[in-house]
Amino acid sequence: MKKPLLFAQELVKNTVKEGEIVVDATCGNGHDTVFLAQCVGAKGHVYAFDIQKEAIISTEKRIKSAGVQERVTLKNVSHAKREFWPQEPLAAVMFNLGYLPGGDHAIATKAESTVAALQIAINSLKQGGIITLVVYTGHPGGKEEYQAVRDFCTALPQQDFTVLEYQFINQINYPPLLLAVKRL
Repeated sequence: MKKPLLFAQELVKNTVKEGEIVVDATCGNGHDTVFLAQCVGAKGHVYAFDIQKEAIISTEKRIKSAGVQERVTLKNVSHAKREFWPQEPLAAVMFNLGYLPGGDHAIATKAESTVAALQIAINSLKQGGIITLVVYTGHPGGKEEYQAVRDFCTALPQQDFTVLEYQFINQINYPPLLLAVKRL
């Protein structure tokens, strides 16, 4: 069985084609950004968001090291601001919720902005596109954020979307879980 993050990547890799437009809604240290840039190839594009300048700098270093910087646009703004999202239909949106690994744990994603960004992602997702949300619940506000995101996903109409929840239930210390949304 795969860890939730690796399963999220598998789902995205099986969905995204070269030349498509995707979003890393929480770029953090840039791992998902590089992964997405490799998925879309030289003709595709990744838009990557983070509110922390430290995350943008880390991601910039990682995409340059991977040689994919020409296909990535970094946005040092909240993913909840619609005006910064691409106008084109999106093949995939990846969220990695919680705090920046190695960063200030007091700065973490919040239910309100995550649900707002998720609504933007849903409205932007093309037919057959996917949204993945790797959720960490062990930080202050993490359980509330998970519940808000889960409630949002549960309410999506089944004739338009399928929603998956994937988690290990016998592990201690709040293991991450995955929510995945596919537009039919």
